[in-house]
Amino acid sequence: MHAAALHLAPVLAAEKSRVPFFVAGGLLAAWALIVSLGLGLRRPSFPGNLGGERAVITISLVLVLGATSTAVITSSSPAKASAASSTQTGAAPAAPVAPSAPAAPSAPSTPAAPSTPAAPSTPAAPAAPTAKTSLSLAASPNTIAYNTKQLSAKAGVVTITFTNPSPLEHNLTIAEGSSVLGATPTFTGGAKTLTINLKPGTYTFYCTVPGHRAAGMEGTLKVS
Repeated sequence: MHAAALHLAPVLAAEKSRVPFFVAGGLLAAWALIVSLGLGLRRPSFPGNLGGERAVITISLVLVLGATSTAVITSSSPAKASAASSTQTGAAPAAPVAPSAPAAPSAPSTPAAPSTPAAPSTPAAPAAPTAKTSLSLAASPNTIAYNTKQLSAKAGVVTITFTNPSPLEHNLTIAEGSSVLGATPTFTGGAKTLTINLKPGTYTFYCTVPGHRAAGMEGTLKVS
């Protein structure tokens, strides 16, 4: 019952505070009807003289001021009543905040597997040294022939110095089968050098002057 009375008291106080405003407003409305309809329409000469006019103006001002004052007073009453109500009842205490649950511990991180070391690179094998062979060959001074029919060399760069003391023109030609690999100029008197790169195998050397090879001016070069 006490709690209900506390809640209804501000409402009743607010309703009572509006009564003066209603009374003043009703009087102002009634006076306006009397002046306009009751007296103004029935008596064209109303208010008749200066005294009556002043009386009408005075009464109208009093009623307007009364309505305005009561309106201002009653508009602030609910705020005071609500303030008093909140003071009497008191604000409800805020509900306690429940403590938050502790965060679950994070799982330990798995260490990364060690990387496999790269296999050491094998150094490239050094290039085999290129063999260099120097040979000498000469033409017979009196016959159509070379001074030898067999030559041998190591695979690689082969240099042959060909000497022709004969008054006949001769040359030195190296061939592998039917493919000519190199040759000296045809000359007489002096020496010429032929340098050629040969791989292992059997080669033929001969003179290309017509009739000289057929006469026996040829031989075999073996490269190992």
